[in-house]
Amino acid sequence: MNWTKILIAGLAAGIAMNLADFVMHGFILGSTYTEYPVFTSEQANPLWFLLISVLIALFAAILFSKTRDCWAPGVAGGATFGFWLGMVAFFSEFYNPLVLEGFPYFLAWCWGGTSLITGVVGGAVLGAVLKRA
Repeated sequence: MNWTKILIAGLAAGIAMNLADFVMHGFILGSTYTEYPVFTSEQANPLWFLLISVLIALFAAILFSKTRDCWAPGVAGGATFGFWLGMVAFFSEFYNPLVLEGFPYFLAWCWGGTSLITGVVGGAVLGAVLKRA
């Protein structure tokens, strides 16, 4: 395993995933959050979101690198990997309405969709950087 390439791929995918999340949550869903009382706490530092995106992408890069031969070459293989990774996150979003009072199922579906899109974006970047041997 080429750890330098994995770190670069994870960093690039993490930044891409963070940007995708920023667009989806900040611009597309931003006004929706004001409608629900569950989102009344103060905002977190945006650097935490970037850090978490990069950490998730680093672990995804390791997993993708270990299973690289199972996926199609290039961006298509990475996007497929990202789709399945995003599906795991998609279903985990339905935990929120169960534990957060006032969290609507509508937003669980929205967050699941954003997780799926983010996974595909991150996977596509991994596929572009981590080539098949």
